[in-house]
Amino acid sequence: GRLINQKQRIPNKMDIEAPELQGLCLQSLRRTYDVYFYNNKRPLEQDWQANKIKLASKIDSEYRHVKNMALPQRKKRRTDGNGQANNQDVDNNKPTLAEVEEDVSPMQNVISSIQSSNSNSTAITEFKRPTDIVVAGSGNDSQIVRIKKRKKPTWHAPWKLMRVISGHVGAVRSIAVEPGNEWFVTGSADRTIKLWELATGTLRLTITGHIATVRGLQVSHRHNYMFSCGEDRFVNCWDLETNKCIRHYHGHLSGVYCLAMHPELDVLISGGRDSTARVWDIRTKSEIHVLSGHTSTVASVLTQSAEPQVITGSHDRTVRTWDLGMGKTITTLTHHKKSIRTMVHHHDEYTFMSGGTDNLKKWKLPNAEFIHNFSGHKATINCMALNEDNVLVSGGDDGSMHFWDWNTGYPFQQMQTVVQPGSLDCEAGIHAATFDLSGSRLLTCEADKTIKIWKEDRDATPETHPINPAWRPNSSKY
Repeated sequence: GRLINQKQRIPNKMDIEAPELQGLCLQSLRRTYDVYFYNNKRPLEQDWQANKIKLASKIDSEYRHVKNMALPQRKKRRTDGNGQANNQDVDNNKPTLAEVEEDVSPMQNVISSIQSSNSNSTAITEFKRPTDIVVAGSGNDSQIVRIKKRKKPTWHAPWKLMRVISGHVGAVRSIAVEPGNEWFVTGSADRTIKLWELATGTLRLTITGHIATVRGLQVSHRHNYMFSCGEDRFVNCWDLETNKCIRHYHGHLSGVYCLAMHPELDVLISGGRDSTARVWDIRTKSEIHVLSGHTSTVASVLTQSAEPQVITGSHDRTVRTWDLGMGKTITTLTHHKKSIRTMVHHHDEYTFMSGGTDNLKKWKLPNAEFIHNFSGHKATINCMALNEDNVLVSGGDDGSMHFWDWNTGYPFQQMQTVVQPGSLDCEAGIHAATFDLSGSRLLTCEADKTIKIWKEDRDATPETHPINPAWRPNSSKY
């Protein structure tokens, strides 16, 4: 019992330490509050010297291996004893200082701007902003914007009228040049197809067979055939040796407005007023596909070897790209606000152009990505043509013609066609246009029943017909 009383008199260890630990925690919390409460809501002061060292070290680590690259320099002129420049020692083939500065890339501007600061500064290097970078806005809303250099238009000689050919008794609606570049054919509202000498403009042959306006013509580069279509719903194949129709392609429910031949396959594509484009086998006359999806007249069709192999433009204001194997739509472009009557694709680039009353729009294939607009031709665009010198021509329903630089969209010439004597002013429309295979002659089919041939003005020079320095490209996104 004596031992038990001694144990009861021994106090619990937790009873002794608990109050002391709680007091220490409260004391620590009080000290922390006293130390940090004063600066709790005050922003930290910026250490500009530390930021400068941090930025300089980053620049040095990034551009250390290219910091000392040598830039091209202009050869200095030698001077004589009087301080006059000796022109005989000047290297005319060397670029000027301004040209050297223009040729320096933006990265080289950044590299050359990285220089060591003065001896009193602790920074490793000093960063200078390149000349093509600007800061837009101020404060927290500022943004770094890189200025894009504008592409300079290529100079092209102006075009002038060379010859007027008469012979049709109705408006000329279609034209095609044969692969040998010796003759061309035209189709007219007088229901005839005429074959003309390209060099002299003389009539060689008149072919009859259609019972309505001939709206499309194609001359095969693989066979001795010519294809025609018209508002009589006929698609005909003509043998150029016998000058007779040997095949008919039946299927369209209304007038046929356009034709295109595949460059590698024996396939013909026609588009018409029944809102469809039909794919035909040239040899068997069978209908391979009916490309349906448009809601109005298919007025223009393009074919190419690469995908998409078929492109159609319609009066429903859309452009569609097609999978020729499946016969289904790949992409539908709805950028145009007016009907599309003509299209043309580039001979080297993977691009094409669609023409409407609102704008000429340039597209990049294969995904049909919009590039930019060619604006300024305020008329209903009936036709376009492109030659290998990147001269694009657009013809309007009011007789206006615009000549463009394909790469930049610069309109270097605008002219108005003149109707032949005895015609009305309303007959000044241009229905079709094409270049010959050399690209030196432009042929236009007009509503005044004539075919006009245009050529470049060889006497023109960049001095007599300079590029307008005030021109700016169209920056519209649609």
